[in-house]
Amino acid sequence: MRIKGPIFIETIFLLIAFSIYFFSGNVFFIYNFAFIGTSVAVGVFLTQNGYKFGRNIIMLAVGSYILIYVGILGRENLLLSGFWYYLFLGVFEAAVVHYLIAKIAGPFIFGRGWCGYACWTAMILDLLPYKTPANERKNWGYVRYVLFASILCLVSALFIFKVNHLDNVLFYMFVIGNVIYYVLGIFLAYKLKDNRAFCKYVCPITVFLKMSSYFSLLRVKVNRDKCNECGKCMKRCPMDVEILNNSRKRKNGTECILCLNCVMDCPKKAISI
Repeated sequence: MRIKGPIFIETIFLLIAFSIYFFSGNVFFIYNFAFIGTSVAVGVFLTQNGYKFGRNIIMLAVGSYILIYVGILGRENLLLSGFWYYLFLGVFEAAVVHYLIAKIAGPFIFGRGWCGYACWTAMILDLLPYKTPANERKNWGYVRYVLFASILCLVSALFIFKVNHLDNVLFYMFVIGNVIYYVLGIFLAYKLKDNRAFCKYVCPITVFLKMSSYFSLLRVKVNRDKCNECGKCMKRCPMDVEILNNSRKRKNGTECILCLNCVMDCPKKAISI
């Protein structure tokens, strides 16, 4: 039974929860990060110990909580547009905290674990039938940078032109943006026969994630002494990561979402986190 990784995750999230509470005085952050951290830890534990749908269940739980409770009911724009909005206001609100922990600083520890266990867009995309890529990867990565810059420019324009009722505008941007993401993500999944096509080519959040996840402490590694190079791990990887190479420079190395398909499928138990 593999327990070291989940304990590490739980400990880090609890430290984050109490640290933010100490500085902000807002008890919500304890409940929020304790719930997310415990859920992710349980998801990693279930997945690396062979429970096939453990990660999907956790993704639905965490993703729904953030999307519905924090986002829709709490009227917090947790998309990239919300991050820029609150950042420009200089307000330490949910979107800024969320991005700082999950997508800017957090990946130095967890890599792109957010994408594998908490993303409310991917929680739906991962239920589609194309769990492993059926076609060769496209050279469309530039799209994410165009979208990233476009969102920054759009939010900047809202401030420059002093648009009224910005809170309402940002909330509707959150709702409409999520609808667009779901429609586009599902379309690309079926068109390219790849559930994670949206993540690879479109998602603007990866601009942050790719930079910090390169240095991630929590990484999938292969024990070369045990490995027989059967290639099952490479075939099952939804993000086309060169798993058999332990170097940080491995192909698509910053895109590992810690789904642990490779860990579960390795016949020699040569892969671990």
